[in-house]
Amino acid sequence: MSPRARKAIESADVVVGYDTYLKLATEVIGNKETFGSGMMQEIERCQAAVDLALNGKNIAVISSGDPGIYGMAGLILELAMQHSSDIRPEVTVIPGISAVSAAAALLGAPLMHDFAVISLSNLLTPWEVIRKRVEMAAAADFVIALYNPKSVKRVTQIEEVREILLQHRPATTPVGIVHHATRPEEKQVIATLDNFTQEFIDMFSLVIIGNSQTVVREGRMITPRGYQL
Repeated sequence: MSPRARKAIESADVVVGYDTYLKLATEVIGNKETFGSGMMQEIERCQAAVDLALNGKNIAVISSGDPGIYGMAGLILELAMQHSSDIRPEVTVIPGISAVSAAAALLGAPLMHDFAVISLSNLLTPWEVIRKRVEMAAAADFVIALYNPKSVKRVTQIEEVREILLQHRPATTPVGIVHHATRPEEKQVIATLDNFTQEFIDMFSLVIIGNSQTVVREGRMITPRGYQL
């Protein structure tokens, strides 16, 4: 959590967020009033935040590591902009530390060159679209970071991603898997493209697949930028 984000939570009248995120931020929230809801209730949650703000409350919306990266910033802005500018609550998007950035730092320096970030969740995006994006990123030799790589019900997609990547880069390509980045349960492992799906992966994991130049040295993933040493 960035200092600016912490300050926003501490100065809020009400803290709104996904139930799991509210629990993770209990220490910062303290005894403040909260409004939480579960998965697939994003619209209702964000609407509640806007409504509370319209009533004069100072609201902090907790939305993953960075609200503008698979977070609620866009939805909050869309809902707020449904109101005329004279009554619309002011919305400030406060950048945080994204999961991809936190995970990359733990693995070494895998994002030193161009990379693509793709969510494998098909709740809001058809799998055919996601698959196409993976294929294009693989063909372009991007380092690829995967959000929402695997859930209890969604287990085959990451295997498809592996097969797609094997068509474009060596089986020995390094793949880093970080579980619960920056949290107490944090752990990471570096595998290879041919066997990384055998590792434990869930919705709290982030997977970073190296490009054709990515190497592992002394347990650290490094994607060279191209400097001549």
